[in-house]
Amino acid sequence: MSLSMPLAFGDARLRDDIERELAAVESAIHESIQSTFPFATTAASHLVAAGGKRFRPLLTLLAAHAGNPSAAGVIPSAVIVELTHVATLYHDDVMDEAPLRRGQQSANSRFGNTVAILTGDFLFAKVSQLLADLGPEAVRIHAHTFERLCIGQINETRGPADGADPVAHHLQVLSDKTGSLIATSLRYGSMFAGCSAQTIDALTAYGERIGVAFQLADDIVDLTSATADSGKAQGTDIREGVPTLTTLLVQQEAAGGDSMLLDALSGPVHEESAVVAVLERLRTHPQLDRARTIARQWADDARECLAPLPTGPVRDALDLLCDYVVERTS
Repeated sequence: MSLSMPLAFGDARLRDDIERELAAVESAIHESIQSTFPFATTAASHLVAAGGKRFRPLLTLLAAHAGNPSAAGVIPSAVIVELTHVATLYHDDVMDEAPLRRGQQSANSRFGNTVAILTGDFLFAKVSQLLADLGPEAVRIHAHTFERLCIGQINETRGPADGADPVAHHLQVLSDKTGSLIATSLRYGSMFAGCSAQTIDALTAYGERIGVAFQLADDIVDLTSATADSGKAQGTDIREGVPTLTTLLVQQEAAGGDSMLLDALSGPVHEESAVVAVLERLRTHPQLDRARTIARQWADDARECLAPLPTGPVRDALDLLCDYVVERTS
């Protein structure tokens, strides 16, 4: 498959290797979701076939190039992180009542909530089968990651406790819901490739931070792009009343003339004209630039984690990614 990430502009040999390995991951993903019950395969294929960025397996493969990328566990672990991510999307769309995912009808809209939930569970079962072949350490890592994914979703649903800082709460939710699995993606790649403990720790820390930066950027893209590149219909968070860093900053430090905006952000926005008005105001709001600055800080923190890695194509690609995730919001 062709790279849409900044690796396409990096080292030619690394790019070619990653493209070939991604193709192997893609084949393995489709093979792993097969079932003797054809409808289960059909339902599981719905989002898998829709594509997506394949960001997590890409990072697994890239981390593996810090060691031996041909090691036996690398491709299966890349499949595991992507299937885990896709499974969470089935559940997320049910909770959010989302009509679209990856530019097409969501699974819950097509098959109903019950089938969408069970399909997510089916994918988690497939992940468990793959993990069993990778050994107890991989199982322990994934169990801890899955715990964080669940905790992040629970905390997002419940909201911050009384007196807690909503922005700090939001960033912790992103660390759990997004950063944890991206960190595990790099951890698996480097671990199965036989990297040193120092390299594994550095890449895991990088993944946590670049994961938060990536999600912050996605949420900004949802507000600013003519056609959203975040995998959701544009303005989805506004329509559903889901807080993002930009809207939380507006609510925390409202400026003069923000009364209409504050009213709209107090809950879901159902009228399309109101959604358009909110988006237009947010695109020119000073807090949007502040949200970009915070996303940049997370990306810069990720870059600092790369210090223990030797110079070379892998480190260069990860460094370039720190700029990419933020620059795509402009």
